[in-house]
Parts: sequence; C-alpha cells; structure tokens
Amino acid sequence: MDKQRLIPLIVATALFMENMDSTVIATSLPAIAADIGTSPLTLKLAITSYLLSLAVFIPASGWTADRFGARMVFSIAIGVFMIGSIGCALSQNITHFVIARILQGMGGAMMTPVGRLVLLRSIDKSALVNAMTWVTVPALVGPVIGPPLGGFITTYFSWHWIFLINIPIGLLGIFMAMKYIDPIKSEDPERFDLYGLVLAGIGLAGIAFGLSVAGLNLLPWPIIAGLVAVGTISMTLYVMHAKRTGSPVLDFSLLRLSTMRASIIGGFLFRLGIGALPFLLPLLMQEGFGLTPFQSGLVTFASAVGAMGMKTLAARIIRAFGFRYMMTVNAVISAGFLAACALFTVTTPLLLIFIILVVGGFFRSLQFTAINTVAYAEVEPAQMSRATTLVSVNQQLTISAGVAVGAFSVESTMLYQHVTELSAGVFPPAFLVVAIISAASAYFFWQMPDDAGHEISGRKVVEISSRKGAEKAATKKAASEGTEDARDQRLG
Repeated sequence: MDKQRLIPLIVATALFMENMDSTVIATSLPAIAADIGTSPLTLKLAITSYLLSLAVFIPASGWTADRFGARMVFSIAIGVFMIGSIGCALSQNITHFVIARILQGMGGAMMTPVGRLVLLRSIDKSALVNAMTWVTVPALVGPVIGPPLGGFITTYFSWHWIFLINIPIGLLGIFMAMKYIDPIKSEDPERFDLYGLVLAGIGLAGIAFGLSVAGLNLLPWPIIAGLVAVGTISMTLYVMHAKRTGSPVLDFSLLRLSTMRASIIGGFLFRLGIGALPFLLPLLMQEGFGLTPFQSGLVTFASAVGAMGMKTLAARIIRAFGFRYMMTVNAVISAGFLAACALFTVTTPLLLIFIILVVGGFFRSLQFTAINTVAYAEVEPAQMSRATTLVSVNQQLTISAGVAVGAFSVESTMLYQHVTELSAGVFPPAFLVVAIISAASAYFFWQMPDDAGHEISGRKVVEISSRKGAEKAATKKAASEGTEDARDQRLG
C-alpha cells in the first residue's frame, strides 16, 4: 500500500482510539463508579478532567511538533495516551482516575492536531481530500459506536477492558508511524509563547469545561456561568496579547484567509448543530421511546454506516461541484436531515429512522471532510502547525458547545411545557434549534471565492478539460459550418 493511503490510515487509527475512548466511557460510568468507590455524579465531573487537559495542551501542539518533529511528537502522544489508559484501568480511587484521565488528555491534545500536521506534510495537496476522508471517519464513527460497545464490554467482560483495548491499537500505531512517516520538522522553530499558552489554556479550559458540564446538570448555573466568564475574559486577554507577539500559540491572523475563515466560523456553526446529535438522539430513544441502551446504540449506529458509505465518493463529489457550491448546498441538506429527527415519534418505524440516519450520516460526513480539507487550501507550509492547532481548538470547543445547546434547548422546552420528566415531546424543538444553527453555516461557506480549494479538489483540472473540450467542439463546429457555407456557395 502506498503512503498516500497508508499515512491517513495510521493517523485515522490513532484518532479513532481517542474518539472511541471519549464516548465509550459514558455507558460504563455506574460500573466504574461502584468499583472505585465513588458516585456516578462525582465520576462524571472527574471525566471532564480529560477535557480540561485537552484544552490546556492543544495550543502547545503546533510549536512542539515544529521543535521536535511531527513524527516523534505523534508517536510520543500515542504512548502518553496508552499510559493514561493503563492508569485508568488500574485506578483504585477517584484521585488515581483523575490523574490518569489528565494523562490521556495530554496525549489526546497532541494526537489530533499533530496527526493532521503529519498528514498535511506527507500528502500532496491534490490527494488531500481522499486522505482527509479517512481522518474524518473516526470523529463520526466514534460517538455512535462508543455507547453500545461500552455497554457490551461492561456487561459481558469488565469495564477495565474499555481502556486496555487501546494498548494493542496504540502499539501498532507507534510502530507504523515510526516505520512509514518521514521525520520532518521545522528548520527554524519559533520562540515558545509561554504567557500566551497560559492565557489560552485558562480561556479554553474555562469555556470548554463550563459548556460541557452545562449539559450534564452537575454544577449550579452560577458556577457554570462563572467558569465561562473567566474563560471568555482570559481568551479576550489572549487575543490582545496575540496581536503583539510574532509567534502566537493560536494564530487568529489565519482567519484573514477566506477558506480558513469559512472552515472555522462556518465549521463551528455546522458542528455545533451536528455535535448535539449524539447527545439528543440516545436520550430520545431511551427516555422518549423506552429502548434499552443497547437497542438505542444499534439505531444510532446508522449514522456511522452513512459516514462510511461517503468515504469513496467524497473526492468525486467535491471535484465535480467545487468546495463553495457543494458546502453551501450540503450544509442545508445536512441540516434538513437533522431537522427530520424532530418528526420521530414512538410509532415511527425503526427502519424509517434507520434510513434517515444513514442518509443523513452520508451528507454530514461529506461536509466534515470538506470543512477539514478546505481549511488548509491557502495555508503556507510554514504556517501549517499553527493552522492545525487552530482547527483542533475550534473542534474541541464545538463539541462542548453542541452538547450545551442541545441540553439547554431540551430544558427550555420542559420549562415551557411545565414538565419535570423527559418525554418524547420535549425533543422536537431541540432538533429544530440545532438544525437552524447548522443551516446558518451555509452563509459563511457561500462567502468563499468560486475557485476556493480548486488546487486541492482537482476542480480546476475538470474545468480546464471541460473548457478545452468546449473549445475543440466549437472549432469543429466552425469548421463544419465553414464547409457547409462553401458548399452552399458552390450550389448557389
């Protein structure tokens, strides 16, 4: 297998391990809590320590990769994640568990952006759409496979195996990375911005942690608002600081690039809506329709089926229509399938629900591939590490925000309807709200220039071929008409 296919698979495997681990734990919380002698509520708060660790260390990933080499940092990140996984499996109390999750977060914070950087520096731009398709799949498949897999492992084996299955995957990932990824690093690494890292870390941690617990009813609203406020103030101070430094850990000047701006702002809105789906759908299936967690997991798995189906077609579709047109139209189509979930009732056939989720998963996966790829269309090689860091931070915030918006919508509906128990009737407004937010992203994708990302998509080649074909046909037609005119004149 050539590197154009092998490297995306190596990166995708590591990201799949991380995405699976983040979602698989949710089903196993009661069993883990009982075993280490704490309450599920306390354990949920402890699990968010992973989010905090991610938020603090992601901004440092770009500089670290430039300084020590992307291959080395990526391999070490997998190793740190594995050590954290072993720590989780061996935890005897809540303190051990929190420390192990922080270690996992440190590894995860480096794996995602540095994995993308490895991809961008190893793959030719013309093959980037196909490569990014493989890297997008884990982010879509992880959240839907995680809950049923977690339930299955906890029920029939032991919760410890949730973490221990990462070990063989991680070892294979390190071996493949060291063997097949070239040791590329920056010739002239920039000065490390420690002050910026502290401000950005506090800002991101406050916002991400505050938004993530907002959807879980774990802390009083004043504390959540305080966390988000502190995070927002710290990020504001960071933005002011970034304007005065030549090597910021988060480079917002990249937003001047139209494709990066569309990917960050449009992508944030799109992901925010779609990010609420793995939170809302299992709740609807279990609390609203009375399905078991395993049955619910099998239904929501449909989204992953659709995502996998898109893998072979993404490059062709983007090449045929171009990024701008395809992303604008597809954002609305994807939002439409999200809104369709508002029509699900207890009497809706499960087969129909499954079909809608499969087709919706296809269009969502296509959009994620396009968003993740077009971000780098105008980025210079020297700025790639900063770009991957900015994209990863944006994605992390969106995951937290999506859950918070979904939870807030459900709670607002319950308040409006004067009910205290979850039922199928409180979910439709939430699906409509997140669908509208997702559809709003189309505006930002439409703002891109017509030829956005043509070098990556291969669209320019298609247009040139079409133009040459049209010119050839026109020349042939003119010659034919000239012959007919001469014939007419002779006959005249």
